[in-house]
Amino acid sequence: MEAASVSASSLIRVAGLSGSLRKASYNRGLIRSAIEISKTSINGLQIEYIDISPLPLLNTDLEGEGSFPPAIEAFRQKILEADSILFASPEYNYSFTAPLKNAIDWASRPPNVWADKAAAIVSAGGDFGGGRSQYHLRQVGVYLDLHFINKPEFFLNAFQPPAKFDSDGNLIDEQAKERLKEVLLSLQAFSLKLHRKQ
Repeated sequence: MEAASVSASSLIRVAGLSGSLRKASYNRGLIRSAIEISKTSINGLQIEYIDISPLPLLNTDLEGEGSFPPAIEAFRQKILEADSILFASPEYNYSFTAPLKNAIDWASRPPNVWADKAAAIVSAGGDFGGGRSQYHLRQVGVYLDLHFINKPEFFLNAFQPPAKFDSDGNLIDEQAKERLKEVLLSLQAFSLKLHRKQ
């Protein structure tokens, strides 16, 4: 495996991961909206949604001599090739979800493919808009050598009027889309800055 290398003039490739596996998930909707925003109004940023649902539960018995099951190998390669990561993280029981933790753990198996990448977190949910999941994910990111942008933060209360999402989980709130764009611009700028130092 060969890690991605970035120069100031190149495209920033972002791996977008949703911690929710539900088709109409609001957090998957945030990733879809981020992809659309990157295509229509941000030059030099390309986001690819990476589906974590095919990943088996972490079990090191599945590892061979320096190899992983095909689904894990493909996932790890996608993360390795990305310049930065966009997490859309719902909040379950004051934390991020089991599927997301499973994906994180598989990609952290030696060699850790998260290391030295810029990252951002967005979330939608009730009450605090998934904020507690973000703080826990940031804590885990310290060990992974992920470098999260600090601002702007993006928490979206999905149930507060006016409607933020349609029935298919697509983001329809224009103000939220503008806030999401600011996150993406910050991630892009930080990714370029981080890789110039390497």
